[in-house]
Amino acid sequence: MRLLLDTHIAIWLTRDAIELTAKARKLITEADEVFVSSASIWEATLKVALGKLPLLPQRFADQLRQAGIEPLPVTWAHGLAVHRLPALHKDPFDRLLVAQAMSEPMHLLTRNAALAAYSELVILV
Repeated sequence: MRLLLDTHIAIWLTRDAIELTAKARKLITEADEVFVSSASIWEATLKVALGKLPLLPQRFADQLRQAGIEPLPVTWAHGLAVHRLPALHKDPFDRLLVAQAMSEPMHLLTRNAALAAYSELVILV
């Protein structure tokens, strides 16, 4: 299975946070490939700049790399796929992650129940 981690899951993974469920840990460990989108790095750096997230962006990226997580660039195809999504959710970062998961295809691992309505590729943890 190929997994795309949403931003929260990626942050929790690098912090070994208790919010990362046993189910999520098992899926990540057993996955063939695990990715984090460039959009998640961007989202995290924006939240850091706004004072909403205490995180060192470069350290975050380094920790993901050390954990064997692959970067997933945002492509034109991903951007166009967002346009085709129904307006079920307003967060642009979440919508892009859904579009990436559907385009690749891969499963999106998230805590956001609102995203499950988009596709069977969304896994709630």
